[in-house]
Amino acid sequence: MTERNDPDFTDIAAAMGRAQQLWMEAWADSFADHAKSPGMGLADEAGDAARPTGPGAMDWMQAGAEAWAKGLDQWRHMVTDYAEAGLKPDRRFAGEQWEANPVFSALKQQYLAFSSKMAETVDAVEGLDEDAREKLRFSMREFLDAMSPANFPLTNPEVIQRAVETGGDSLSEGMARMLGDMARGQITQSPEGAFELGVNLATTPGKVIFETPMYQLIHYAPTTDKVLETPLVIFPPWINRFYILDLTPEKSFVRWAVEQGVSLFMVSWKSADESIADVTMDDYVGAQEEAIDVVRDLLGVETVHTIGYCVAGTVLAMTLAYLAAKGDADKVASATFFTAQVDFSEAGDLKLFLGDETMTTLEQLTAETGVLDGRVLAATFNALRGRDLIWNYVVNNYWMGKDPRPFDLLHWNGDVTNLPGEWHRDYLQRLYRDNLMVEPGAIEIMGRPIDLTSIETPLYIQAGEQDHIAPAPSVWKVMDHARGPKRFLLAGSGHIAGVVNPPSANKYHFSVLETGEAASLEEFRDKATRHEGSWWPDWIDWIKGLGGKTVDAKGARIPGKGKRKAIEDAPGRYVKTR
Repeated sequence: MTERNDPDFTDIAAAMGRAQQLWMEAWADSFADHAKSPGMGLADEAGDAARPTGPGAMDWMQAGAEAWAKGLDQWRHMVTDYAEAGLKPDRRFAGEQWEANPVFSALKQQYLAFSSKMAETVDAVEGLDEDAREKLRFSMREFLDAMSPANFPLTNPEVIQRAVETGGDSLSEGMARMLGDMARGQITQSPEGAFELGVNLATTPGKVIFETPMYQLIHYAPTTDKVLETPLVIFPPWINRFYILDLTPEKSFVRWAVEQGVSLFMVSWKSADESIADVTMDDYVGAQEEAIDVVRDLLGVETVHTIGYCVAGTVLAMTLAYLAAKGDADKVASATFFTAQVDFSEAGDLKLFLGDETMTTLEQLTAETGVLDGRVLAATFNALRGRDLIWNYVVNNYWMGKDPRPFDLLHWNGDVTNLPGEWHRDYLQRLYRDNLMVEPGAIEIMGRPIDLTSIETPLYIQAGEQDHIAPAPSVWKVMDHARGPKRFLLAGSGHIAGVVNPPSANKYHFSVLETGEAASLEEFRDKATRHEGSWWPDWIDWIKGLGGKTVDAKGARIPGKGKRKAIEDAPGRYVKTR
């Protein structure tokens, strides 16, 4: 982009005005169309709960957009009694222009004060049950984040300065980016072409040694002369790609675990299409048992270690209960849960997306193919952190006309997978909404009632302090149901960074009980010992403590050298299909 010293301010103003108008129109249209995201029904439910006959939160947003377009005088009058003192720093307004220019400084102060006051009013509204209040609180937070003056070119001094410096080119290029993102149905969070699977992501050497219409099974090549006799099978969530655990080499949990002498296998789920649109909960449990049996047979071992991440951890708990019900619990030596829930009574903000309108929208979205477009779920997850995962990119990509910086984690975040529609609705209804998994016998798997209290398999349960998808209090609840030996670990950060934290990074921290037990998460926090850095070494010590016997890394321990011949190199073709 060319920097200009002689800008035509008339042209710039016109470009900014047109850009804001286009964004307002596109923004309002996208929110008005419920088919864009099943979460949109939440706003209306929250609004209805607070004002039975009044407009929904969607109407607030549209009215707010019109207010910004007409001017901001009303904001000043509404907040004259509120000062900035006591408000927390906000990185949306970190640029020096927000302080140096008295107009924008006042605008920032007014917005922050108004936001604080409006957030307080949610708790003051009378006559709401806690569920309705949580919905209203979420809708208010989303509304206030959306209406930040930083999100609009005419009220963001950094956008104005860049438009002046580039003669308006930043806005025109940004609008081209916005239109491109609208066409593809996703906000670009990492630049196209910065990462490629098998080149600078998912590069740990291995072979696909088994596949079904639902998944491929990857066997990774050992890097040590000896490996643990008991292998490890990892089940990643099928709502995302498996390579969250095999990002760049320095961040790869897979590479690190192999270097610790683990014989490691990874399931790579197929992004759903019409050929697997009718799979059910039974099929996912059956797939986990099948993968376990394939590895046991390949290596000639009786038992395997397992890991289940997020929703795959939830289903892994079902698998453990199912195996216990039919007398096959010994197939699994241990199970590690990465941010996985089994009791959804305190499941956090995702429970707000479970109203009847959401379910109806999901049914409509999958009526033709039976498959839920992965972009819908991605939009829902982005909405949970809209300030960071939506508006940050609106400003950077569209108004500043800049490329997002290359970031492997956000490349993965945008690499969406499609879901079997009926199964997804069943999962949301029976587990998240009705919480049937904790009721013994309420759910049957392949004709067998399951009971979480029958699980006696050793469990390692990891939760994230700042996890907004699987909150730590919710993850903790597995401690109240499974009966076997359990080790609970509370990691710093959230749903992803709390898991993907290699020792070499020297980041974050974790807390564990060195001795004794805790009856609640609060008691755990009081008694636990905090350690700096990664929790991965604690996990491998726990695994080795269950049985440290090793064998030579040869024969079937080498991918493709046993009875399961190599189908293709890792990461395989399933992970590359949309």
